[in-house]
Parts: sequence; structure tokens; C-alpha cells
Amino acid sequence: MRNIFLLLLFFSCITFSQDNPLLQKLGKDFFTWRASEQPVTGDDVPRIERPNDWVPDYSPAAIKNYNKKYNEFKKRLASLSQQGWSRRDSVDYLLLRSAIERVNWELNVLKLPEKDPDFYVQQSIGSVFELLVVDSPMNNERIKQIILRLNSIPRTIKDAEINLTQPVAAFADIALSELDSIDKKISETQKALDKLAPASLRTELKKAFSNASSALVDYASWIKRKMPAMSDKYSVGREAYLYFLKYIALTPYTPEEILSMGHLEFNRAVAFDVDETVRDKNIPKPKIFSNIKEQIAQEKKDESDIRTFLTDKGIMSVPHWVKHYYNRKMPTYLEPLSDIGEADDFTSPSRLNNNAVRYIPDPSPNLPFFLKASAEDPRPIIVHEGVPGHYFQLVRSWANSDVIRRYFIDSGANEGIAFYLEELMQQLGLFDNKPHTREIIYRFMRLRALRVDVDVNLALGNYTIKDAAKYLASTVPMDYASAIHEAGFFALTPGQGISYQIGKLQILKLIADGKLLLGDKFNLKDYHDYMLDNGNVPIALQRWEYLGLKDQIKKLWN
Repeated sequence: MRNIFLLLLFFSCITFSQDNPLLQKLGKDFFTWRASEQPVTGDDVPRIERPNDWVPDYSPAAIKNYNKKYNEFKKRLASLSQQGWSRRDSVDYLLLRSAIERVNWELNVLKLPEKDPDFYVQQSIGSVFELLVVDSPMNNERIKQIILRLNSIPRTIKDAEINLTQPVAAFADIALSELDSIDKKISETQKALDKLAPASLRTELKKAFSNASSALVDYASWIKRKMPAMSDKYSVGREAYLYFLKYIALTPYTPEEILSMGHLEFNRAVAFDVDETVRDKNIPKPKIFSNIKEQIAQEKKDESDIRTFLTDKGIMSVPHWVKHYYNRKMPTYLEPLSDIGEADDFTSPSRLNNNAVRYIPDPSPNLPFFLKASAEDPRPIIVHEGVPGHYFQLVRSWANSDVIRRYFIDSGANEGIAFYLEELMQQLGLFDNKPHTREIIYRFMRLRALRVDVDVNLALGNYTIKDAAKYLASTVPMDYASAIHEAGFFALTPGQGISYQIGKLQILKLIADGKLLLGDKFNLKDYHDYMLDNGNVPIALQRWEYLGLKDQIKKLWN
């Protein structure tokens, strides 16, 4: 009877519940505003679809207005009566609270406009990169939008020099690394784009690139002049980190608990890696693809085979309308700026009929960590980034009828799901035909577990960025260039590095709890479909909504 009751409760709360109109209206208003205010980031999962003719605005007046709007949305949310809310409504409330508090996190806790010189690299040339990665023809409208964003760069840089009252030297180093030879990079991008742009816009495009280049070169010089007086304090501190965990990530653990979880998972990953190495010692190592054409062809076949594997094994549904995730050769206009952000296009809510694309370089043994893995076997990255990972999860979430769940983004869910799926596919036999690929999965596991250590200790001030990079390079192991990029990114974005490992562990706990509660009535395929259709929802909220378990929610509610 208990199992039947739980199943009835599940269907009443999940399948047939009506969305609360007042919450949905507030969510629509907030996310419409957020599309204009949300900062550009080099990460791909939080990349959003912008209004037409949008340009970044982080002028002092705009920042003041953003804070005003944050307080207005916070008051509107607090004013809603929670009487008669369903569990689904309560989950939506926590999602919206998290999204609103993220504005405060960026502006007033991390103080990105005041402290982070790299913030303005992203709001300037990073905003152009967002348009360059879109997989669509370079027609008049697209070039006009690129010109608009290029023309906004000089103003953004002027605002940066006003706003950066507490710049941090470590973040300035990251900005300078991205601005290294920026004039040359922009010139190469402009020349490549000039060949594709309509003739009527080429003069205007060239001028816009030139002005943007001059502004960014001047910005690099400004940063160098200011460096001696910059602060060396970049850690956010324990109190702020706890605020992030509770109100934004909706993660019901302390930093110390998270560190312990990461250490245990690292031990498991290393032990399994040792086991796998022994298992594979007499199997020849795989060769890297001989050329990019061969790699792209294999990736296309692998992506199709993975979709078949998912359905044949009953792992999850593959909706017929979900398009494909394909590799493409890195375009010549994108390659010079490829270190600005993730070189992929997961599509967007208005482009669900488009295929997703990851742009790749020629295969080589000297590639960075993840690119080299793909040059050996594309499938681990397909699983994480494409199907059934980020692309698959994002498009299913963008099709959600609930406005809040459609547009809410949280790395803890997104990265946790993608990381969970890697080992799931390993356990179910996807990589059995290439045993050394299992070693790649364990290396990925080692890295994600180490990111927990790095994230928490950077946030608490126990590591420098260089110490963290050396630790990653020697312990994963991985190349130092990838390691310094990782460490810098996690110093800039505290809480992001834990999302892979802690999200995955939360999913495993949810499945274990579901099995214990429902026994044979717990259906893994059904949960996976729910998980992906609600893939932006933090796992603690999924666990509450799916199983009715509220113990973790009590830690997050007030």
C-alpha cells in the first residue's frame, strides 16, 4: 500500500499539477529582464538567447538600476502568498528565489564589475564570441548584430576603467592571458569574416573590428599599469560560500561535507583507474585519428549509435524531435578567439530545429586534455556535452511548459547530470568495445573529484590559483595549460567546480532512495526522463518533487 500511495502521490504532483499563474508571471517577467542583464560568460551551459539588437551595458548607471531591479523582484517574490501551493509550486518558488539571488551574488557578493578585469573581456569581445559560435549563415542580419556588439566594446572598456575600483591581480592575470595578442587575433577574425560578409557591410565591419581592437589593446595596457596596486585577495570566504550553497546552488551541504565527499570520490576514481589499467595492460593503445575528416565522420556515427544504445537498453526516451550533436571543423573566423569561451553551439529555445555543433581542431597528440580524449574516442565528450548530456538535457528543458524550469540554469544540475551519465554509460557497457576509453572515463572522474578540492579551497582562501593548477596538473594528471585555465576559472566562479561531483552524488542518492522507497516500482528510465525534462532543476529539488523526501529542503527553505 505504501508503494501504491507513493506512486499516486508522484503522478498527482508531477504529471497533472497545474503551474501557479502568479509564480509563472513573475518568472516570465524576471527571465525576460535577465536576458538583457545577465553577464556574458565563457562557459557554454549558461549561454542564453539575447533580445535582438542587444549589447552589454555595465555602466555605473546600469549597475545601479540592476540592483534596483534585483530588490524589486525579491520583494515581488516575497509578497506571494504560499497558501495552497503544490509541491511543484514550491519547487518553482525555490528556483525563482535562486535565480533572483544569483543577481545579488554576481553584483554584490562577488562584485564582478568592481573586482574582476576579466569580467569586461567577456562583456566585450566575449559578447561577440557568443554570436560567432552560432551555427548559421553569415547573412546581413547576423553581421549587423556582430557590428553592434563590436561597436559597444569601446564604451564597455571605458565603463570597466571606471567600475574596477577593487581589481584583483589574479583575475587581471586571466584577463591579460585572454588579451594576449588580441589585436592580431581580431585582425585574423576580421579577415576571415570579411570573406563571408555581404559586400555592403564589409567597410562598416572592418571599422568596427578596428575600433574594438584598439579599445582592447588599450584595456590590456591599463590593466598592466594598475597591476602593482591591485589586491591579491580573491577568495570569497566561508560565509559567502555558504550563502551560495544554500540560496543559489540549493545544495544542502557544508563546505567541509563537500570536501569529504570529493576526497572519497577521488579515492574511488584512482582505485578504479588502477584496476582498469591492469585489465587493459595487454590491449594495444588506441591511435589518434589521422585527420579531422575521419574524426568528424566517426563522431557522427557514434552519436547515432549512442541514441540507439539509449533506447535499446531502455535507459531513457529519445524524443523524435530532438536533433543531433555534431562535430565541425573550427571555422577560420572563430579559431583566433577560441580561448575566449567554449567553442560550441547548443542551439537555444527558438532554434530547437537546429543541430548542436562542437567546433574541433585537427587531431593531434599535443591537444589539451579534453580535446585529446575526443581525438582518441569521441564518445566520452558526446555523452557529456551532446547526447545524452548538455545538449540533450538543455533542449528537453527548453521544451518544458513551465516558464521557470525552461529558463532557470544551474550548473549543479547540468554538470551533475552530464557527469553522472558518463559513468552510467560506462557501467552499462557503451565503451566495452574500446577498453582504453574506460581509462579516459576514470581520468575524467579523477579531475571532477579534484575540482571539488580546488573549488572549496580556492573559495576559502586555502589555495592560490598557481598552487591549484600545479595540484591538478600533477594529480589528474593533465597538461599545465589546461590546469591553469581550470584553476583560474574556478577562482572566478566559486561553486561551479563542485557542481560535477556533488550533482552526480546527489543523483546517485536520489536513485538509491527511490529504490529503497519504491522497490521494484522504481523505474530508472522513468526517472531519467523526468531528470532530463527538468534538467535545470537542482537535484535536491528533484528528489523532493519526485520522491516527496523533504529532509534536504528543510536546510534550504529559510
